[in-house]
Formats: sequence, structure tokens, C-alpha cells
Amino acid sequence: MPESAAFRDDRAHVFHSWSAQRALAPAVVAGGEGAWFWDEAGRRYLDFSSQLVNLNLGHQHPTVVRAIQEQAATLCTVAPTFANPARSEAARLIAEIAPGDLRHVFFTNGGTEANEHAVRMARHTTGRHKILAAYRSYHGATTGSITLTGDPRRWPNEPAMPGVVRFFGPYAYRSAFHASSEEQEGERALAHLEEVFTLEGAHTIAAVILEPVVGTNGILVPPDGYLRGVRELCDRHGVLLIADEVMSGFGRCGEWFAVDRWGVVPDLITFAKGVNSGYVPLGGVVLGPRVYETFAQAPYPGGLTYSGHPLACAAAVAAITVMRDEQVNATVRRLGEEVVRPRLAKLQERHPSVGEVRGLGLFWAIELVRDRDTREMLVPYNASGAAAAPMAEVAAACKERGLWPFTHFNRVHVVPPCVTSAEDLALGLDILDDALDAADRYYTGV
Repeated sequence: MPESAAFRDDRAHVFHSWSAQRALAPAVVAGGEGAWFWDEAGRRYLDFSSQLVNLNLGHQHPTVVRAIQEQAATLCTVAPTFANPARSEAARLIAEIAPGDLRHVFFTNGGTEANEHAVRMARHTTGRHKILAAYRSYHGATTGSITLTGDPRRWPNEPAMPGVVRFFGPYAYRSAFHASSEEQEGERALAHLEEVFTLEGAHTIAAVILEPVVGTNGILVPPDGYLRGVRELCDRHGVLLIADEVMSGFGRCGEWFAVDRWGVVPDLITFAKGVNSGYVPLGGVVLGPRVYETFAQAPYPGGLTYSGHPLACAAAVAAITVMRDEQVNATVRRLGEEVVRPRLAKLQERHPSVGEVRGLGLFWAIELVRDRDTREMLVPYNASGAAAAPMAEVAAACKERGLWPFTHFNRVHVVPPCVTSAEDLALGLDILDDALDAADRYYTGV
């Protein structure tokens, strides 16, 4: 097929994120509906990536599209100094579903800005400067949030924001604490974090930022009791807890926010992605009373031209309403337990390269290994080029069969739209089953 104008113009003028520019040959996406999208040649793909794990309501949900169209016909934009019905209603709805006493919303354009502002709020509120962040984490790509980020994308951007201190979160399959059970992993991870508090000086720590369920860096579901233990540790020392729910929130884990599963109330929640399925860029910070009161009489030293953009907020209002009316959270919990979990368990039985499967809701990881006994990763940590070829083969096998996967390091993540049908889920898992034969060819264990 000859190159299209869209492809030629992209290669001539678009500078892509996280990429070596001349190595790219991006597919030109022409349209989408629900859990599917198609390229300009008409080839259809089942979207098991939700684009970038943000398309929770799928492509072109008619209610959300209509809300954007109606808002555009009424008022396209307004400065953040004004009140606006779309912004006000979006804030009210988010406050209603937020846990505990988090009742105020500061809007941003996305998750990275939300984390930047949450850190700024925490430092002003506490008068302290250190922020504790996990090694296995992703918090965004602006100067502050890439410093918070634990994964290797941080390395070429250093040095950046001062005051960030690392800790290990729980990851039982590759335990940094030599734990022999999930319960022990949680206990030892909490003991480690408490020691970090001691060695850093708890009186210097403004906040702990964490993903309640780690996203891109492994879909790591914490052991029961871990998040509550972090909350108690923070309370003991006057430290704020920031929950980065950019990826895990708005239905992805079968809850409005992943922290709801464990009944934990953070001081700040950051969100983006699923709040309106990414139809128009939107993120934000939900503030608890301690942070809000800091700025009740003193100005907050931060803002954004597009804070609470009406088109984005109208999309959020529609998305939250759809999730409520269609009981999306309950459906996601059911699909996760009744369809995804048992099917992934069977994949693990059938494919020796599957070392572990883990997740909840529609937020799952398949960890691929060369040897189950040693747990050697299918490809090395942060592999690229020839070293990453086995994972590239798995991804190519998925795409050849009409499935668009999400891969990271040695993992395939199962993160389809939250409105994916049970039939499409089963189809996608069947395709994954076939594609994993490519990983099995590299297996060296017994």
C-alpha cells in the first residue's frame, strides 16, 4: 500500500515521545468504536492497551462525544478565574466519589501536572521538602514528576528536582525483602519504609507518593494491609499521603479509586486518563481538608491557563455519569474475576514462559521469564534493540492476529477498555494464548 499523506506528514514533521525518531513507522489510525480501532487500510485491532490505559469507556462513546459537541456549541473555553457549569459539575461529581473528606478539586491538563502540583501543595502545607517515591513507579514526564518516577525513563533526565528519596514497594514475585508470602512481603515493605523515615528524618518528609496499584511498572497489587500501614506511618509523623490514581482510577480496578478497595483515605489524590477516557486532556488533584485549609486564606502559588477546560470537564461529567448509569465498576470487578483471572491462570499452566499473572479488575500483568525456577526475565531490565527481540516478537504476533497489546520490559499487560464485552475479552485472551508461543521458544528452564 502506498504511503498516505498522513503518514508522510507525520514522518516529516511530528516529533514523537519516548522514541528514536528515524526508527518509527507508526500505524495511521482512522477510527474506532468501543474496544476496537482500525487503521487507514481498514485493518481492525482489539485494543488491549486502551491506547495508553486511558480509554476506559472505549472509542467514541456516544454520550461523551455528544457532551463535548454540546459544550463546544455553548462555550469552548473560559479562563480559570471564572466559574463555569461544566467545571463546577465535574468538580462536584469527583468530590462525591472521592473517599473520605476529600472535597475540593484543582484541575490540570493531565497526570504529570497533577503530580507536580500535589507535591507543591504538600511542601507548602507541611513546610518540609522531602518526597518519598517508589523505585517501581511512573508519575509523569515533566521535570518534577520524572524525578518522582522510578523507572529508567528518569535516568537521562537527571539531575532534576531535589528532595526525592527512593524506597522499595511490595513486589512479592521479585521481593527485595526475601519474603516468602504476600503477607510477609507487606510487613517487610512497611518495616523498610519506616526505616527510610527514620534514616531520612521524618520531620523533613513532606509526603509519600505512590500508585495504590503500580501501573506501567508491573501492575503490582499491594498485599492487604500495606496501604493502611503506609497511611498510619504517615499520620504518626505528620507526613501527607499522595495517591497517584492517574492509571488505577475511574473503573480500571473496579472502583472509583483503587484506594477504595482497602478503605484508605489519602490526603491528596491525583487523577487523569479515565476521568473522561482521554477524549479531551484533563487531570487534577483532589484535596483533603489539611491541604485545602493551607490555602483558604493564603493564595496558592500555581495555576494553568487551561485548568478545568470546559470541553474536558463536560466530557468528565458525561463519563462519570455513564459509569454510574451503566454500573461499570461492578462489571469490571465481575469480568476481572470471572473471565480474566481464570483465563490467565490457564495461560500460566500452558506456557512455561509465564512466570506469574497478577492484577484485579481490568488491570493485569503477565510476567514472562526464561526460567521459572530462577525467574530470569524473558528480556533484561530496560532492554532495547536486539536484547528486546523476544518481547517484540510477542507483540508482533499479537498484532498479526488483530490484537493491539501493551508491553513493558518483560511483561504483557491486559488493560482493555472497561466496556469490553466478555466475548471480546475471551477473543483477546485466545490471541494472547497463541502469541505466547513466541515467548516459549526462548524458555531455557526445565
